[in-house]
Amino acid sequence: MFTQLRAPLLVFGSSAAALAVLAAASMLTGAGRIDPGQVVDYLLGARGDHHLDMVVTTIRIPRTLAALAVGAALGVSGMLLQAVTRNPLAETGLLGVNSGAALGVVLGIVYAGAQTGGAYLAWALGGALLATGIVLLIGSRFSPLKLVLAGAALSATLTGITSALLVADPVTFDQYRFWVLGSLAGVPMDRVLSVSPAILAGLVMAAFAARPLAALSLGDDVAVALGHRPGRTRVLVTVAVTLLSAAAVAVAGPIGFLGLLAGYLARTVLGDRVGPRIVFSGLAGAAVLLGADVLARVVMRPYEAPVSLLIAIIGGPVLIVVARSRAVAAGAGDLIADRSRRGGRGILGAPLRGIRRALEAPQAEARPAAGTAFSARDGSRSTPPRPSDTLPVRLGAYSVLLPLRSSAAALALAVLACAAGVAALVAGQSAMTAGQALEALRGIGTGGQVLLVQEIRLPRIVAGLIAGAALGLSGCLTQALARNRLATPDMLGINQGAVIAVMLAGLLSSAATLFEHWWTGPLGALAAAAVVFAISGGVGTQGYRFIVTGLAVTTLAGAVTQAVLAGNGLSTATAVHSWSVGSLAGRGYPVALPVAAGLAVLLPAALAVSRRLDVLRFSEDVGTGLGANPRATRLTVLALAVALAGLAIGIGGPIAFVALAAPVLAARLSGPTRLPLVGAPLVGAALVVTADTIGRVVADGTEVPAGVVTSILGGPFLLWTLLSDRRS
Repeated sequence: MFTQLRAPLLVFGSSAAALAVLAAASMLTGAGRIDPGQVVDYLLGARGDHHLDMVVTTIRIPRTLAALAVGAALGVSGMLLQAVTRNPLAETGLLGVNSGAALGVVLGIVYAGAQTGGAYLAWALGGALLATGIVLLIGSRFSPLKLVLAGAALSATLTGITSALLVADPVTFDQYRFWVLGSLAGVPMDRVLSVSPAILAGLVMAAFAARPLAALSLGDDVAVALGHRPGRTRVLVTVAVTLLSAAAVAVAGPIGFLGLLAGYLARTVLGDRVGPRIVFSGLAGAAVLLGADVLARVVMRPYEAPVSLLIAIIGGPVLIVVARSRAVAAGAGDLIADRSRRGGRGILGAPLRGIRRALEAPQAEARPAAGTAFSARDGSRSTPPRPSDTLPVRLGAYSVLLPLRSSAAALALAVLACAAGVAALVAGQSAMTAGQALEALRGIGTGGQVLLVQEIRLPRIVAGLIAGAALGLSGCLTQALARNRLATPDMLGINQGAVIAVMLAGLLSSAATLFEHWWTGPLGALAAAAVVFAISGGVGTQGYRFIVTGLAVTTLAGAVTQAVLAGNGLSTATAVHSWSVGSLAGRGYPVALPVAAGLAVLLPAALAVSRRLDVLRFSEDVGTGLGANPRATRLTVLALAVALAGLAIGIGGPIAFVALAAPVLAARLSGPTRLPLVGAPLVGAALVVTADTIGRVVADGTEVPAGVVTSILGGPFLLWTLLSDRRS
């Protein structure tokens, strides 16, 4: 018995000693010029001046205690989620729990004027409880990697609602842009004390849940046989995670990756023993956050670096390591491998089954002439049958088979995109009627009406159509490249790479707007894609692991974006925030036309490589045997997709989920036999313009960015996609 306890006790003792050293460093370190010896003398009872008294008692002591409490809370809550979902990737930040708590706090600030720690906690509890309940409800339905993607969907929806509230309230946004960084700077003692009961209650519940969770790790049936009640255990864990995460968010804002880090360290050091892992995760979470906070004070003196950014820099690689681990691979339930064995059911499914049947059919002894085929019985030549859903179109000596369903779908989608443009032209918060708007398009009407339609709305609609088309085509190419409906620029970090490039280029130059630097979007997107695919194993990588790698890059880039917003004035931050969530406000021909020229070149190039995309479902040898060069095809498709995504972001920022939804919806209409390389851009164009129109008219007196609208609606769509993939 003592031998079994000796190792955990040794680990706990070492961790406590390290925590004490870090706490001392936190008390002695700051961005100011106070000598550490003065702090030691003051703590030992010596009298100090007013400045020293204020720094020690008002700033450093509350900050150190807050780091200990928040770190322990996030570490334990992450460990509890990992245990109850049996998923090493589960973490409050990745699964949307922190986003739920943040939404609750923003609701409290906007509608109830919440300012105190107790008020923050109360509102954060409501949002965290909602998010935790959803996570545990869907947790058993997904593999570890898919659960993280479901959490990303939930987080996107909650973050979109939060952004919609902030756009309408600049005062709240000014508070939020600092708080959302996840900082311990300036945390008052009364806020720490107000959330202490919630943290203590959550830790006590975690202690009581240790034994039931250990039994639950063996399965529900085994847990019941051992006398435990799985339902009651999950309820207890839900309450504990809600209390801990809400209290942490109320004090320091949403800090991601900390629960993942603490759980990873606990699993690495202590193995599968749930009870010791819960204790160690609390110690590890407190130590990591305290160490990051100390580093944040000295790395950019006399300023402070955002502690959440430092945690993300550490946590991103850990997420990638865990996603590539055997424990995750064992339960990943990779949809792609399963579909490959069955011949595929996705966009490429039908043509690939046809190719496979052709490969397995008996081969003729002689090669037939062009346009003919041998009969299997007598060797006679015959004309190959024409597919039933095609129509031959002849132009002199040339002929093509026109796919009827795909062509009809493309025509219908083109009409839909035009209808969306017309609706956007006549809709708005002005007193102009639809008839007056259409007349103003022809130059008839008052000067104000003509100006509004021809100089403001029409250029904006054109920009939205072009950006949506580029996003839709980019998503179609990346989905075909990775053979995965979730592999889109949003999920792979490509969009965020373009955002960082355009944003930094605009802020570091003397340009009046970010739009002038649209050309840096493809460069940033290319850099992000290179990082994601290099880490994941190359351009031919498939499955869900490299999507989680992209999610890590996206989260890290998002932390950089928030840091940039906090480092600028309110007017600049407001403009950058609106663009960084995806907005068409102020867009016009000067930025839309160059991107349209790029789209005019890239779309035919994508159509030219469409036939070679079909063979990417097979191995390198099969693809080569069919006359294709898989590696060159992948590189070409990736370059096209990255360029399209970067150009689209240069216009309207990262308008979320359009690249995911457009190919899926287009494939539903055009059928599974062909890639929707024409339908996807048309759906994307209609989606972006429609989202922009909704954002312009949904709130009286303000404008909701198109990216916020697509985030709110796209999260449920992503969840539906995951569920439909699971059923298939």
